[in-house]
Amino acid sequence: MKTLIGQIDKIIYENGGFFIAALKSGEKISAHYHESDVENLKDAAITLKGEWEVHKSYGKTFNAQSLTVNQNELFFFLNRVVKGFTKKLTAELIEKYGQEGLVEILENNIEQLLEIKGMNEKRLERLANGWKQFRSMRLLGEFLAPFGVTPILLRLIATAMKEVKNPIEAIQKNPYALMRIHGIGFKKADEIALNMKLHHHDPRRIQAAMEFTLSEYCDQEGNSCIEKNILFTKLDGLLNLGNNGVYEEALLDRINEGSIVVLSSGKLALDRIYEAEKFLVDNFKKRTKITDQSLTDDLETFLSEHSLTLGEQQKSALERINLGCKLLLLVGYAGTGKSTTAKALLDLLNTRYTRETIITCALSGIASQRIKERSGYESATIQSLLVKFESQDKMPYNVVLIDEASMINSLLFARLISKIDSDATIIIVGDDAQLPPIGAGSPLSDFIALGIAPTVTLTHIYRQRSDQAIALIANDVRQGVIPAYGDIYDDFTFTPVDISNRYALKQNLSGSEFDEVVQTNTQNILASIAQAALSHLSVSRTYLETKKIKEYLNHFQVISPMRGHALGVDNLNLLLQEYFNPNPKKKIKTHKGEFRLFDKVVHIRNENMPTHTTEEFKEQSDPLERRIFNGMCGLLFKIDEEEELCSIYYPNEELIVHYTYEKVRDLLSLSYALSVHKVQGMEYENIVMVMSFSHLIMLNTKLLYTAITRAKKHCTIIGESAAFEVACKRLENTKRQTVMQELERF
Repeated sequence: MKTLIGQIDKIIYENGGFFIAALKSGEKISAHYHESDVENLKDAAITLKGEWEVHKSYGKTFNAQSLTVNQNELFFFLNRVVKGFTKKLTAELIEKYGQEGLVEILENNIEQLLEIKGMNEKRLERLANGWKQFRSMRLLGEFLAPFGVTPILLRLIATAMKEVKNPIEAIQKNPYALMRIHGIGFKKADEIALNMKLHHHDPRRIQAAMEFTLSEYCDQEGNSCIEKNILFTKLDGLLNLGNNGVYEEALLDRINEGSIVVLSSGKLALDRIYEAEKFLVDNFKKRTKITDQSLTDDLETFLSEHSLTLGEQQKSALERINLGCKLLLLVGYAGTGKSTTAKALLDLLNTRYTRETIITCALSGIASQRIKERSGYESATIQSLLVKFESQDKMPYNVVLIDEASMINSLLFARLISKIDSDATIIIVGDDAQLPPIGAGSPLSDFIALGIAPTVTLTHIYRQRSDQAIALIANDVRQGVIPAYGDIYDDFTFTPVDISNRYALKQNLSGSEFDEVVQTNTQNILASIAQAALSHLSVSRTYLETKKIKEYLNHFQVISPMRGHALGVDNLNLLLQEYFNPNPKKKIKTHKGEFRLFDKVVHIRNENMPTHTTEEFKEQSDPLERRIFNGMCGLLFKIDEEEELCSIYYPNEELIVHYTYEKVRDLLSLSYALSVHKVQGMEYENIVMVMSFSHLIMLNTKLLYTAITRAKKHCTIIGESAAFEVACKRLENTKRQTVMQELERF
């Protein structure tokens, strides 16, 4: 084995701790580094042991089996890894206290550093936090590196387990506990566990696999119950044990402890989902039996006094509520007047109840804001209501209107309904033609299909002008009908970017030749998307310059069915970032790419975060911890490079949220482009939807209907005409397996 000594000049390539770099002397090296981010090695003097080889892309390269940093180790880690230690400060501290003395101070008496010139409480706190995180990561890194844990994964584990007294001991006791960390699934935890020499038949492994399988089947696929044979088949796909007896034994243990419930049909459900859906069924049946006195003797006079002109379907909803109905489902497709009807229902109820006791709510901030603007009644997100009244048995409202109900899964629906007084009137508004909720269950669809609550369905489409087509095209799509999408409309445009004779070319060209044709067409689609973005750039920038942040965020939105591929969300965000925010004054580099000052961003996981309201921010008060929810979209308006913090303004929630650089990596994504699932419940002035055969697996009527109906002013679809027609004809009839269906069947 040969030895090479040098100084790293630049990192050429890095992925999961493996990197290729160039030395100052010109040689290229490849190695693995797990102590911290590979970027920390830039300019470091190193000793490598390995062999020379010829790399297919980089030529003669020294393939290192080991890497040692040729610096005072403590100096290197304090200066390069621990936040807050500059080169000057690090050298001063080591010179003053010595290595062992400094470590002792950092471990047990860090306040002693206040005697250093220029040190203050705020800086000391930063140093203490940095040292604590470093020590935790260093020990964890030493323990986990032999088991294939990358620096990125190590940081994720260290951050998630920072409150655990002895994380190494906890992982040794049960490595599958790592599955509770967002971003670590069964396969990664299992890889670590098996590397730690856990037996393939270890009960902890089988239990973890069963929990993961049930969770994936429910939370990811949307079902709330599963047949036993499907569970065992999926389990064996993970574990490959080929022994149903082992699975039966593990299942019986879960049933006996109550974490899995056996339904009358023999299907299985997680206890929390079973309880949620059973509660919804029982609660709704009770509410449908309660009636109240009529609100008015003359509904026509009420409509006249409120200047309301309603169709027969809309009137039937008011008649139900007027006759004392305490629970009503108002289901309507695009353009059928759901919002008008909802406002009329609230106005009617307002003749008996004060405005203060009437609340509207929705899952997303934008949907909540929209129902407030259209109805004139107070509104909130569902999550904020649950947080606000967490310590109370019931919310103090006589009327609760729940909008965009198709987005709400069983667990969240049950939590919300449990907080509503049994005498309150509940109006549930939704469109079951949209995508089903993320998570287990499909409550709105089940309520309708099973007749669990009185339902009024709006089907008549109202248009103000003949050249407005969004609602008509969306409803054609909903029914599996190909609309006249090539015609000219005021609010809808289809921009075809097609491969001429696509099917003939596919038959006659080789695979690689046809791939080149597809790639060329993909670039043409990207060019058309860029052109559409440019047409909205001037207005967007004006909104930003005049600090109309909500208008800026909602003026123009690109939507794609998937994250991956050249036409997916991730690549589109990089493209659009260069148009909307090309020359930032400040930026944060992460493994995802760059986050730039004044970028559009989306929060991607429910998390408690330090926040200010706009008023609190002006007053410079201390931040308060509030729950920030997946899907909230905002503007990155401040980067503090010294403190390594950035601040995001979320205009719909009127909140400013503060992120450390670590949190930026984990909790934010760019939002110039978003997935169709992410924009459900949102509304934008102008949208561009990408349409390509590269997304074929995702294309169906529900997805396309949901995307089109996000546009308030104009919807543009760019891409392949044949792919659009496939999406229009592919009716999404996948029926979720739910506890609610099983309860009503038996």
